[in-house]
Amino acid sequence: MKLSTEQDTEISAARAEIRQTSRPTVAALEAVLHHVIPVLDHGFIRVVDYMGDDSSVVQAARVSYGRGTRRISEDRTLIRYLMSHWHSTPFEMAEIKLHVKLPIFVARQWIRHRMASVNEYSARYSILDREFYLPAYENMAAQSTTNRQGRGVVLGPDEAAQVLEILRTDAERNYDHYVWMLNESADGSRPDDERAGLARELARMNLTLNSYTQWYWKSDLHNLFGFLRLRADPHAQYEIRAYADEILKLTEAWVPLSYEAFRDYRMEAASLSKQALAVIRKIVSGNNVSLEESGMTKREWDALNKLIHEK
Repeated sequence: MKLSTEQDTEISAARAEIRQTSRPTVAALEAVLHHVIPVLDHGFIRVVDYMGDDSSVVQAARVSYGRGTRRISEDRTLIRYLMSHWHSTPFEMAEIKLHVKLPIFVARQWIRHRMASVNEYSARYSILDREFYLPAYENMAAQSTTNRQGRGVVLGPDEAAQVLEILRTDAERNYDHYVWMLNESADGSRPDDERAGLARELARMNLTLNSYTQWYWKSDLHNLFGFLRLRADPHAQYEIRAYADEILKLTEAWVPLSYEAFRDYRMEAASLSKQALAVIRKIVSGNNVSLEESGMTKREWDALNKLIHEK
């Protein structure tokens, strides 16, 4: 993980600055505010700012003022009710802003969640660093034979080493060509004064997708939960899940009551179809149900049985 000199100075200044405020703050999140959390080989996440906490969700739901004399247990009960009944707007009253450094191919997955304010590092304006994501050996796997979007068996050490070498050399070669086309270094110097160099907005297209980019990403809590439900899931691609898992920890520190409800009603819960619910009711009543009687497809039937019987 590498920070630029400007970023390091900015983060140090932000940590050193203490401000008084009358707005809700969360001690657990204040403790990690501006701290860099490493992700993957060169990436990171850091909390830049946040607004609101669990009480903001409760306040919005009740349209009340301040924290009053309510007990935590009452707030917890209300938050769980809101989550279980799919109320969304109260959770939109809390927001968080993150600074993220991530591989470009992860960013392209991430941006599909069209629910946040995003400002990305501009390779039209600046020169990208010579940093590339290279997977660890245990994350080098063949294409799954059952899932078009997933990975299967981990590659053997010889093949994995060969693939890593290809990824490394291709990224290094393309970056060398990128710099040559620019005829410019990050400090503004020009190796060849006789050459104008290609525009940055054109030269960048030669970079590989494992090059790192950065952005500021601001989301409300409701939409953050939508992102985490999909990307912190075991079926998500490892690289984006690595970021989602860290954000999940930050969310738990920030809004513990809302996080608990999200975990219980979304992350570790299951959504059932009308037919699946009817099957479960019959099973609970002591009746046997066959696939033919269920009104479900074979795929739905297998998924329900896996859900019922897995530990």
